[in-house]
Amino acid sequence: MIVVTGATGNVGRPLVGLLAAAGERVTAVSRRVPDGGFPAGVVHRAADLADFGSLAPALEGADALFLLLAGELNGPGAPAAELLGLVRAAGVRRVVLLSSQVAGTRPAAVSHARLREFELAVRESGLAYTILRAGGFASNAYAWVDGVRARRTVHAPFADVALPVVDPADLAAVAAAALREDGHQGRVYVLTGPEAVTPRQQVAALGEVLGEEVAFVELTRQQARAHLARFMPEEVVDGTLDVLGSPLAEEQRVSPDVERVLGRPARSFAAWAADARPAFR
Repeated sequence: MIVVTGATGNVGRPLVGLLAAAGERVTAVSRRVPDGGFPAGVVHRAADLADFGSLAPALEGADALFLLLAGELNGPGAPAAELLGLVRAAGVRRVVLLSSQVAGTRPAAVSHARLREFELAVRESGLAYTILRAGGFASNAYAWVDGVRARRTVHAPFADVALPVVDPADLAAVAAAALREDGHQGRVYVLTGPEAVTPRQQVAALGEVLGEEVAFVELTRQQARAHLARFMPEEVVDGTLDVLGSPLAEEQRVSPDVERVLGRPARSFAAWAADARPAFR
């Protein structure tokens, strides 16, 4: 049996679908059941991962675990090693951790300290592990939905700074392979899209799929910071803006790991936008 945490998110939900379609027994872990439920045969278990013990019932009989650090795990809390000890004691043999590329490129970044702690705990757990270091998500563009729907306008900073954003569907597909197949143990995969695209280019792609022009209004860093600070911790805001506005060469580089694992190219932002079109109409 495979346990998927964060099962209602942009990665967890498609991952549950892929595993179920492959005939795996799946337990989906989230605080709530999403609208539309889960595929037939998938068992749901409610858990709040800020309380490690709440995950224990879902791990009974599990062989593998997909660990996604939602907000509650990214914040301060019990040591990551405590959760991995619980996982090991439950008899789980394989764990796949969704981390961030920044955990590797910016080892001193305060915003990613908790992710680095979990990476270390996974490595030292004694379990077969795979770490997925994801670049920025294409689905972060959902933050623009209200402006696109109401005014066909996007407000965002760093208009012409390009990053190879990754489709969460590709993250789910790589996670499914690492959970089900041998050959991925001990690997750290950097997962990006097939090309670096700027926010301005992303907005143009949205306009293409909508068949209408979408205007782009560039924010200053200060304006963007004030907006993000309404729902992000200060250190996370600054770390995010550093990556978006002043990316390192490694953060702008396209990684071959999606294609290496899946045997096909990574999906483009334009492909993601075509699938996401109903949300922006």
